Order: sequence, then C-alpha cells, then structure tokens
Amino acid sequence: MNRNIEGMQIPEITFKIQKNNQWQDLTTKEIFANKKVVIFCLPGAFTPTCSNSHLPRYDELAPVFKASGIDDIYCLSVNDTFVMNAWANTQKINHIKMIPDGNGDLSNAVGLLVDKSAIGFGKRSWRYSMLVNNGVIEKAFIEPDKAGDPYEVSDADTMLNYINPKAIIPPRATIITKEGCTHCARAKALLDKKGISYEELVIGKQLTAVAMKAMTKGTTVPQIFLNEDYIGGADQLEEYFAKNKDLASV
Repeated sequence: MNRNIEGMQIPEITFKIQKNNQWQDLTTKEIFANKKVVIFCLPGAFTPTCSNSHLPRYDELAPVFKASGIDDIYCLSVNDTFVMNAWANTQKINHIKMIPDGNGDLSNAVGLLVDKSAIGFGKRSWRYSMLVNNGVIEKAFIEPDKAGDPYEVSDADTMLNYINPKAIIPPRATIITKEGCTHCARAKALLDKKGISYEELVIGKQLTAVAMKAMTKGTTVPQIFLNEDYIGGADQLEEYFAKNKDLASV
C-alpha cells in the first residue's frame, strides 16, 4: 500500500457514468483541473461505516468546506455507476458528487487498491481522503494499515480542520415531528435558515409518542436536540438562537 502520495499528480483517467439515463465520460481533468477538490475514498457503497458516517458527514459539512475555499467534494468507491447513483439517492445526498471507479483505475494509480477477497469484495479502495489542488495531491489522510476497516483519520472533520482550523461547524440537530404540525414546520424552517442540517424522526413512522416522552419528558411536538443538548420546542429553539447569534448561516 502506497502511503507517500502527497505531491503526486493525479493521472488522466476516464470514468464511465450514467447521467440522465445516458452514458457519459467523467475525466480526472474535468474533476480536478484549476480547482481545489476534496475526495474521500472508501471500500464500498451501502456498507455500514460508509453509509452511517463517512458519506453523510461530508455531505453535512459540505457548505462549510465551500465557505473554506473548496470547489467540489467527491466520493470514490470501486463500484459501478448504477450502484453509486442508487447509493446517493438512498442516502439523500445533496452536495457530494460520486466517482464510480469501477475498474479500480484511480485507486490502483495512487497505490491504494487493496485485495478484500477474504470477505468477498475482490479489489477495493482503501479508506482515505485527499485534498487535491489543481490536480496535485496536497494532503492525504490514509487510514492505518490494520485488520478490518479502520476509520480514524479520513473523516470530514479531520479534513476540514486541516483546511480551515477556525471553521465554524454548525451543530447537529435532531427534531421529532408529527405530520401536519405547523410548529414543526416553523422549527424546521428556522434550522434551514441557520444552515443546520437535521435528522427528522416522525411520530408514527420512525418513533412512537411513548418513546418520545421517554426521551424528552415532553408530550408535544416538535422536540429538538442540538448536538447532545435538549432544546425543547419551536419557541425554545427561537430563544436559543436569539441568545446564540453567532450561529449564522454558512
């Protein structure tokens, strides 16, 4: 496994993608030329760490990366374009662009194509992230050579801290709602205005009213958490932002 990739020029490679039900070519020149690009690479679409942590956190922090001078963020996996497109749709990705390195061409070119035949994966990408400046790898965070699937340094927060240590990271929000609730709509609109992404749990779908009461002691919706802090309802959310005016949109 090659760990000395900083300073390397990304080679000219063409990926085959499906867009609008048409086959198209996506080239590394198109991706990287005259841009500052973050690319994170992972073993496989739909796999647990990739779906639960790696991809969603980069998507969540994409506006902060943009404000910090990054033009695009790409996710690469040794999967075909249909799998990558389906994964992006399932994950409801808003900001990340997908690279289907189906033949492992880029992964092999940078020396980070590994054999995962023992678990039935065949040749796959090792997990890592790169900051690429006009086609040259400026910085790389490559996961340690350990058994399994280590996830310690290629995460979005580590890369963002390298690019902009002073970046203001919006809190993570969880909001419990009920269909047709106007106060829930007001709270979600306020979170959107502040540029804060949120996980929504709907009573009757992802959560029961009994579970909500056990979690929050509340009986009305919405019920809102920011990071690990319990805020309360829509009125309490407005009061929180009035006291914390530094939480501006990114």
